Amino acid sequence: MADNLTQSGTKGAAASTIHSNDPDTNSLNDASLTPGEDADFGAMLDDFEQATASSISIGEIVNGKVIKVSDRGVIIDIGFKSEGIVAKEEFTNHEGVITVQPGDSVDVMVKQFENMDGYVELSRADAVRLQIWDVIEKAYTDSETIKGRVVERIKGGLRVDLGGVSGFLPGSQVDVRPVRNLDALKGKEMELRVLKVNKKRSNIVLSRKVVLEEEVTKKKGQTLELLDDDVIVTGQVKNITDYGVFVDLGGIDGLLHITDISWGRLQKPSDVFKVGDNIQVKVLKFDRDKGRVSLGFKQLQPDPWDTVNERYHKGDVVRGQVASVTDYGAFIELEEGVEGLVHVSEMSWSKRIKHPSKIVAPGQDVEAIILEVDQSNRRISLGMKQAIPNPWDTVMERYTVGTRVSGRVRNLTEFGAFIEIEDGIDGLVHVSDMSWTKRIKHPSEALKKGQQVEAVITNIDTENRRLSLSIKDLEPNAWDRFFQVHKPGDVVTGKVTRFASFGAFVELEGGIEGLCHVSELSDQRIEKPENAVSIGQELQFKVLKLDEGQKKIGLSARAVGKENDPEDVSNYINNETITSLGELTNFLADDGEAKES
Repeated sequence: MADNLTQSGTKGAAASTIHSNDPDTNSLNDASLTPGEDADFGAMLDDFEQATASSISIGEIVNGKVIKVSDRGVIIDIGFKSEGIVAKEEFTNHEGVITVQPGDSVDVMVKQFENMDGYVELSRADAVRLQIWDVIEKAYTDSETIKGRVVERIKGGLRVDLGGVSGFLPGSQVDVRPVRNLDALKGKEMELRVLKVNKKRSNIVLSRKVVLEEEVTKKKGQTLELLDDDVIVTGQVKNITDYGVFVDLGGIDGLLHITDISWGRLQKPSDVFKVGDNIQVKVLKFDRDKGRVSLGFKQLQPDPWDTVNERYHKGDVVRGQVASVTDYGAFIELEEGVEGLVHVSEMSWSKRIKHPSKIVAPGQDVEAIILEVDQSNRRISLGMKQAIPNPWDTVMERYTVGTRVSGRVRNLTEFGAFIEIEDGIDGLVHVSDMSWTKRIKHPSEALKKGQQVEAVITNIDTENRRLSLSIKDLEPNAWDRFFQVHKPGDVVTGKVTRFASFGAFVELEGGIEGLCHVSELSDQRIEKPENAVSIGQELQFKVLKLDEGQKKIGLSARAVGKENDPEDVSNYINNETITSLGELTNFLADDGEAKES
């Protein structure tokens, strides 16, 4: 066809010369040609036109030269007796700019020989489309890739422009992984593989996935040759999870675990990386058989624990931020990658801390003293209480035995109540030191948690950090007062409070109790005290015996009014049944013979 086009172009040039509009040339021709010669020339011209017409056919793609660009279209010389024309729109790009200029060589398709204006109708688009089909069919046959630009999203996938011919890219063939937002690919140019082609139906099925898979396979082979333990490589962050980052090393994914991202504490990998980042990592372990690669990022920097002994020493005062709080203490970040532990027992000199969160919170700045540095085990022990004076070291300067203090009931136990008299100093009020006369079985009967109370210091033990307090010592001893104002033979009034098998207990005043033996309740012989008196009954009793040391008071109801009864008094004094309240309690626990109403 090239030979024909060349020949046609030559003949066209001759014809153009013969039909020149130059008057001088025409005159010369007319003067030089005889009638016989003129007939011969006409025949030659007819032969030329027939030869030219026979060398170019409708639907054929020919090469031509752009002569000019006019308002009517792009004029192209294809070597035919008439010039060809192509609509300007076929040479206009997306920005509305004409892409050809005079002198350019272009391929066009012959649509019609001569239109009403005398031009040969040509088509650039049809020529390109036909050429593209050849490229597409060749790419399909030879399994080659072609370039295409995504035009729009359609049902099931994308419509792709292959340079004038549309192809279909199914959604499943867009990428090796499912793509959620296909609209984002509009206008993107990509390498594609032709999976299916049917020119008659203009049906072309494409795949980008196949191309990507082949690229991955190729890269994987190259990467496998380079990978080895301790090698530093560059990769791209492919995916981020809570436990680490997957890095594409070139056909092979490696896992950068969260613990290998930073020497310091890291909450989540997304605080450091984002998808698409290009990063350098170190291969920690490569399992060639399983294709598993473990990566490290922090290993590219020196381990701060290698030189920790150079910066931290026992007794140093340090400041840091609380990194985390546990049940047993708080971790303090001294620098990136170096943390120390403040055990809960090292947070306060005397406070009984239920949980470290009562003292510190994450993010809080604290001051502490280094208690121990263990580089081999990567441990630093810290103490917060050591950064402030120990209040027990100077407690004797502020308090003495007998000092009256006030404080808040901090805690109640079975045996007493702890009173906080100042920050870091607690004192114990034993249950027996809460009242002179009341029988208190549990501290909650007299005190409530959080209550403000007053007490008297009865003992200070700085070595064991113990402070003994007494609430009952705020008032004079009721027993001492009773023994001071009463003597045997006095007649007192009392109320029967309870019974025992051997007698009745009588409340005399303010919790002071005495015992009236069953033999002293009545002149008549009785077996049980309830046969003579009743609970709550008030009677007069004569004091028969006072034992200040054991806090015992012996009483007699039948002796009242009998001024001289030495025999009865003597017998009673020698009787060993006089009992204190404490002895009654033991009696009730052991024998269970007491009776109460």
